[in-house]
Amino acid sequence: MKTVNVRQLKNNPSDALRMAREAPVVVMNRDQPEALLFHLDDEGLLGEPGVRLALATALYRSESVTLGRGAKIARMPLADFMLHVSHEGIPVIRGNAKTLREDLKNVEAWRAKR
Repeated sequence: MKTVNVRQLKNNPSDALRMAREAPVVVMNRDQPEALLFHLDDEGLLGEPGVRLALATALYRSESVTLGRGAKIARMPLADFMLHVSHEGIPVIRGNAKTLREDLKNVEAWRAKR
């Protein structure tokens, strides 16, 4: 396991990401561990069954990614991801009028395929 301090991470985040490819990296803040960086690769953690879908679902639930981006992360068709999150009790349609119109277009496209 390797360490970087907050200043090093701020000045050169790419360096910390490169180190994380080899081993987890602990980010230190005033001699206290603050965060942990893991490299997510297809052969490792992301290659485990269900991990991509769980990650995509969590990111969509927290509104960190859009529905479309979540489907891409999960590597599944948008319609299937929409069904999955709705089964998890996560609203598929949310947001303001503009995003609602975009979501309605996605729903209409999904319905046309079914």
